[in-house]
Amino acid sequence: AFADLGASVRCPFPSPCPAAQPLAESRALRGLSETQPEGSCGCEPDGSLPDVSFSLLQEGMPQTLTSTSMFTPCSFSPHLHTAKEDEQGGLIFQDGNLTSASLDALIQHLIPTTDYYPEVTYIFTFLLSSRLFIEPHELLSRVCHKCIEQQRLDDPVLDKARIRKFGPKILQLLTEWTETFPYDFQEERMIGHLKDMIHRIAPCDEAYWKKMNQLLQTLNQKLATLSHGQEGIVKISAAVSDKLVAFKSKPPSIQREILSVCSDPYTLAQQLTHVELERLSHIGPEEFVQAFVHKDPLDGTKPCFSEQKKTSNLEAYVKWFNRLCYLVATEICMPAKKKQRAQVIEFFIDVARECFNIGNFNSLMAIISGMNMSPVSRLKKTWSKVKTAKFFILEHQMDPTGNFYNYRTALRGAAHRSLTAHSNREKIVIPFFSLLIKDIYFLNEGCANRLPNGHVNFEKFLELAKQVGEFITWKQVECPFEQDANIIHYLHTAPIFTEDGLYLASYESESPENQTEKDRWKSLRSTILGKT
Repeated sequence: AFADLGASVRCPFPSPCPAAQPLAESRALRGLSETQPEGSCGCEPDGSLPDVSFSLLQEGMPQTLTSTSMFTPCSFSPHLHTAKEDEQGGLIFQDGNLTSASLDALIQHLIPTTDYYPEVTYIFTFLLSSRLFIEPHELLSRVCHKCIEQQRLDDPVLDKARIRKFGPKILQLLTEWTETFPYDFQEERMIGHLKDMIHRIAPCDEAYWKKMNQLLQTLNQKLATLSHGQEGIVKISAAVSDKLVAFKSKPPSIQREILSVCSDPYTLAQQLTHVELERLSHIGPEEFVQAFVHKDPLDGTKPCFSEQKKTSNLEAYVKWFNRLCYLVATEICMPAKKKQRAQVIEFFIDVARECFNIGNFNSLMAIISGMNMSPVSRLKKTWSKVKTAKFFILEHQMDPTGNFYNYRTALRGAAHRSLTAHSNREKIVIPFFSLLIKDIYFLNEGCANRLPNGHVNFEKFLELAKQVGEFITWKQVECPFEQDANIIHYLHTAPIFTEDGLYLASYESESPENQTEKDRWKSLRSTILGKT
């Protein structure tokens, strides 16, 4: 699934993926299998949770994922509804719901008229998924062309009465497009089509000029804000790549330690949530589709997107997950003393717990993954000094068994809490991003496969729109926590070990236990430290 994201994006786990590593194996590496029975996951004999309260593990938690209000079950376009399966204008309905249609019919259904306007749900769903088959600029071109034909906008004398009924509707459609998919309008062709349409209807009402100016001004401001955010991420990424370090020597320490920057787990969890929401805010909904665009078998061999896929924000977010994994592992492997390493592990366990309570599952999984990396999990003497009960509970929550059943249950609880929230603090839902991408990948596969009659499967479109629409709701939550620039700067710029550096640091802390480890240690000392 991740191969299609391009060479710069990979599964955000080290290989092998620690999230998929069996708990028994992970515990065996830490030398804890005897003291912590596999079935208990750190729970007390009676099944209660030991000295830890997780607000999302309450009884009565909803067992079904509630979609955003945009995607409550509804039928499209009341004037076209039929009681049974039927076809009207190339659209197939069943039980009043649009199920499939030709691409041309779906485009026609998007176009407003003097007495028709498509539902908001349809607009979002089609604009999102149609790019699997047609590029946005071509879609807008066809929409504008059909509008010109249907409203006779090329006539020397316009029917002003009719245009005044049609004008507000096409303006509304263009406004919704620019607000929901602003990145589409980074292309000059898109702006050209937009301006051309407004210039054709403006002579019928001067208010249309004002509306156009407002639309373009809002769009430019939004694109400028998004561009500024992207530039910041690029600068941070460049700074990080310059500071990737292999293990040199110890002492002295190669960097400040996290505990010297922030010693309060709740505060660090809050700052991690700041980073997550900031990065999420730049991801356009279309990136989830464009990352997986394939060739349309009914439209030759040319991919729908001949230009480079616009998925930079999504890729940057996956890289952030990777960085956090390695930062956690680096912080654990770096201290020279066993007691200090155990202290760092316990600190990150508490940070992970707070991330869980906040609803920040992405940081939670990155921390767990970092602690499950082999250079960390092999530190048996260190782990023997750690109070692991809380860690096993968290590990159990993110257990990949049953397609991450436990995590998905917790996510449903967080989503329900978000819908009924009275504060931004309760609205926070930051999903485990790599699993979200995997889910969306398979939804894209379903959308891209046409039906035997050549129709587009609109039911699959709607499933994808529900998933992405919910993500949009989550990413728009404003972070309620006060920002600490010093901590966030550290999270973005602190040097981290390479994988080899982690192994060398681990062997220097606790000696190799077998010949394979001894050989690798010797090789790493030679290549990294220049020692034999």
